[in-house]
Amino acid sequence: MLNITNDSFSCYDPSVEGYRYFGVLWGSFVSVVGTVGNILTILAFATDSLPAGLLRTRFNVLIVNLAVADILYCTLLQPVTIDSYLHLHWRGGPLWCRIFGLLVCLSKSVSILTLCLIAVSRYLLVARRPVFERVFSRRGLALLLPSTWVLTLASFGPFWSVYVFVPQVCTCSFHRTRGRPYTTILLIFYFFIGLGCVGFFYLLIYRRVRVAAKALVKYRFSRRSSRKKPHLIKAQGTEGDSGLGSGVATHGCEISSQGELAHNMSGDREEEHTGISSCSHTTTQGSAHASHSADPTGGEEPPPDFTPAPTPTHHGYTTPSAVQPSSSSEEDGELKRVTRMCFTVFLCFVFCFVPFLLLNMADKQGRAPQALHMFCDNLTWLNSCINPILYAAMNRQFGQAYKALLSRAASPLRSLWTH
Repeated sequence: MLNITNDSFSCYDPSVEGYRYFGVLWGSFVSVVGTVGNILTILAFATDSLPAGLLRTRFNVLIVNLAVADILYCTLLQPVTIDSYLHLHWRGGPLWCRIFGLLVCLSKSVSILTLCLIAVSRYLLVARRPVFERVFSRRGLALLLPSTWVLTLASFGPFWSVYVFVPQVCTCSFHRTRGRPYTTILLIFYFFIGLGCVGFFYLLIYRRVRVAAKALVKYRFSRRSSRKKPHLIKAQGTEGDSGLGSGVATHGCEISSQGELAHNMSGDREEEHTGISSCSHTTTQGSAHASHSADPTGGEEPPPDFTPAPTPTHHGYTTPSAVQPSSSSEEDGELKRVTRMCFTVFLCFVFCFVPFLLLNMADKQGRAPQALHMFCDNLTWLNSCINPILYAAMNRQFGQAYKALLSRAASPLRSLWTH
């Protein structure tokens, strides 16, 4: 295990005397970018300058909770770490060291739990829409979000007596040897089980999206076939070919049942598509409606795989708008972009923390160079500032909101420059 001493707050070593300046510059970048970016995220949600309140959604409440955890680290804790790197010495005393260690664990663990909630919400939105409505309702979120902070505080609060200064990373954390096996259990629960569950739910989402994509291909093929040979279907149906009629009706039902998946993926449609019921109706009515069964949409709208774009309301919830094929495709693309953004946030979290965890497990005797320990710890800093950058790059609503807020903040400077 790391060689940690309680009676010294110095992390000086000749091997890191030059490296500390890299840590100071890197920490300053993380602190500034993370503070500005996460504050912009919260302001974008609170002010919601976009038309029709597109950011005031239940899903973005989880994003705000993640931003609050990152602000705690970037604004309050990161400058303290910068000071320790600059002086290669902890200057806050033992009490502030314990508080600092507890707050670091609180910030990172709340981020993990929030990532779990984001992954679960995306999966339920795709696969179990009624469950999503119950769990992630306003009342549900009012209970879930505070629970992430309470659970984390209850988990790491008992470590109060073992938070110490760790010279290898020049910051305060808990004494892993003195806190065993409790500390080991918590690390496994939060980092390995928690992040593993996040990856598992995104895998399930990927599988559901593939099913929806196959349904789309099948639907388009059936429509092209029905448009090419409508006279054959009508003629054979008129002759009373019950076998053809039932076969086409069955195919129409298959398309409609496949469409239930993307109906859930849209997350904003509250009524079932009439395609399923129209299939049974077509079967009972016989060949007179065989051509309609071949195209359950009646040539007017796509199957339930493509749901209409949401129309936000003043409550922050969404309701279905008029069914438009183009808007349906746009909504499906937006869903995929948001899910891709969430998965990228998760991958960045893993990239930032896995090297640090692996090094601490592999170097239990503290034989690795101190600069290597500090560098792996510096990677974990990146996680607290990178999320707003991902939102701006991968979510156009957040990108537009950021631009509006920055433009509003810069307007006094532009006026002063003009004068």
